[in-house]
Amino acid sequence: MGAVAVFLVARWVGLGGASLSGPRVVVAASTIDSGLPLLANQVRTLTWPAAAAPQGAFDGIEKVIGRVARQTMVPGEPVLESRLAPVDVKGGLSATLESGKRAITVRVNDVIGVAGFALPGSYVDVLVSARDGRNDPFSKIVLARVKVLAVAQETAGDPAKPKVVNAVTLELSPTEAERLDLARSVGSLSLALRNELDHSQLASDGTRLDDLLREPGHAAQPAQQLAAPPSKASARARAGRSPGIEEFRGTQRVRLEER
Repeated sequence: MGAVAVFLVARWVGLGGASLSGPRVVVAASTIDSGLPLLANQVRTLTWPAAAAPQGAFDGIEKVIGRVARQTMVPGEPVLESRLAPVDVKGGLSATLESGKRAITVRVNDVIGVAGFALPGSYVDVLVSARDGRNDPFSKIVLARVKVLAVAQETAGDPAKPKVVNAVTLELSPTEAERLDLARSVGSLSLALRNELDHSQLASDGTRLDDLLREPGHAAQPAQQLAAPPSKASARARAGRSPGIEEFRGTQRVRLEER
């Protein structure tokens, strides 16, 4: 009886699924790497519920063949217009850049590169460690939530297999690119991996050597200004005497108070 019930339920579910109707949507049949044109064997069409059809989807394979992927897509994921580069783009790393953005590469090692866990598509904060005008060491976040475009020459990576590389390419605005170029010329860089859903911006003044030596929970003390040596007039004023005028009459000294 249990087997019969399972058979009837499975048949009913199958009939119900076959009766669903909706538009045909192009989806990825295999993993599609960013920066590469789509091939015919990488996509296929599926019937999609009309009420849940994704915006920007395609209804024919011929409309996406040859288009360059701006982002990596996994099997079963709908191919959307927002994930493809413009029609005239021929491919390469430049096809994955957002409008108005620039790609800049920095040299890293196993420490700076977060032990290989900074993969294409990850988001990082960029820190610089250097010395200020007084030759005091400091560390400061100079760029926040920067997208990693590529590690070495790879634009796709497996999160389960971190890979230590010697170069990381970041996506920056022109102003951010200038800040990064200046930062790496004055000190050493480090990357801090962050959650890709974290959009918060941290306003930090940086950390200096005094901050490390200070006891936790103690607020920074304002810098003491060097006071000028007290003058004779101020010393007499603190002693309760006015400057006045002194006059010598023979062997006697007479003090004349100032009016």
